[in-house]
Amino acid sequence: MGPVNQTSVSEFIMLGFTGSPEIRFLLFIIFSIVYLITITGNSTVMLVLHVDPSLHTPMYFFLRNLSFLEMCYSSVTVPKMLTNLLAADKRISFIGCATQMYFFGFFGTTECFLLAVMAYDRYTAICHPLHYNHIMNKRLCQGLAAGCWASGTLFSLGNTSFIFTLPFCGPNIINHFFCDLPPVLELACVDTSANEVTNFVISVVILLTPFLLTLTSYVRVASTVLKMRSVESQRRAFSTCAAHLTSVSLFYGTASFMYLRPKASYSLEVDKLLALFYSAFTPMLNPLIYTLRNKEVMGSLRRISSKLSLAKKLQK
Repeated sequence: MGPVNQTSVSEFIMLGFTGSPEIRFLLFIIFSIVYLITITGNSTVMLVLHVDPSLHTPMYFFLRNLSFLEMCYSSVTVPKMLTNLLAADKRISFIGCATQMYFFGFFGTTECFLLAVMAYDRYTAICHPLHYNHIMNKRLCQGLAAGCWASGTLFSLGNTSFIFTLPFCGPNIINHFFCDLPPVLELACVDTSANEVTNFVISVVILLTPFLLTLTSYVRVASTVLKMRSVESQRRAFSTCAAHLTSVSLFYGTASFMYLRPKASYSLEVDKLLALFYSAFTPMLNPLIYTLRNKEVMGSLRRISSKLSLAKKLQK
C-alpha cells in the first residue's frame, strides 16, 4: 500500500480514561485544578522574572523559557483530555492528531535540550564565576535558547512526518488520552518494525544526548564544590542547583521509562499514567520547585505583592 494517498482513516477516537460518569467528572475536576495551577503558576513566574530588573540574569532568562514551555506543553494535551472526560464524542481528526503529536514532541524535545542548557549555565556560574558574565552574555543565551527551540522543531517534524505518512486503514481507536506515538503507530496497516527501531533511536538521541551533557556539567560542578573550603559556600552552590536537579530527575525519570524501554514491556494503562504525570503534573510542580526555595524569586514576589497592596489602598 502507498503512503498518504491510500490512507482511509480520516479521524481517530481516543478512549482516554474509562469509568463511570461520576469518576470521569471527578477526574475532570482534579485535572482542571491541576491545569489551572499550571497556567497560573508558570504565568506568575514569567511575570515576576520579567518585571524585576534584578532577575534579568541568564539563569532566570532560561527559567522564563522553561515556564513558557511548560504552559504550552501542558496545553497540548490537557484541554483535549478534559473535553473528552465529559463529551460523548471523543473524535479527533487525522490532521488534529498529527498536529497534537507534533507539538507534544516539539515541546518535549525542546525541554530536554533546555534542561541541558540550564545545567551548563549552573556549571559556568560555579566553575567559572569570574568569567560568568563574559561567557553567558546576552547573545550566547539567546542563541542557546533558539537552538533548543530549533532542535524541537526539527526532531518533532521529522518524527511526526515519518509516522503520518504510513497508511492507516482501521481500526482507528487510540487507547490513550492524546495522540502519543506508540499507540498511534500500532494502528498503521503495515509492518512498523523499522519505524519502531527508528523511533527508539531518535528517543535515545533526544533523551540521552542532553542528559549526558547535563550529567557532565554536574559532575564538574560537584568536583568544584567539593574542593571549596567553606561549608557555607558549598551549601550555597548546591542550593542553586537543587531546583534544577529536581526538575531534571522528574522529567528524565518518567520520559526515559516511557520511551526507552523494550516494546515487550509496554502497558497502555501504565503508559497513560506516566504520560499524565509528565504532561500534566510535572508542569504544575516546576513553578513550585523553582520558587519555594529561591530567595530571590520569593523576595521579588513579596515586593510585587506589597506594591499591589499599596496601590489598592491608595485607590480607596
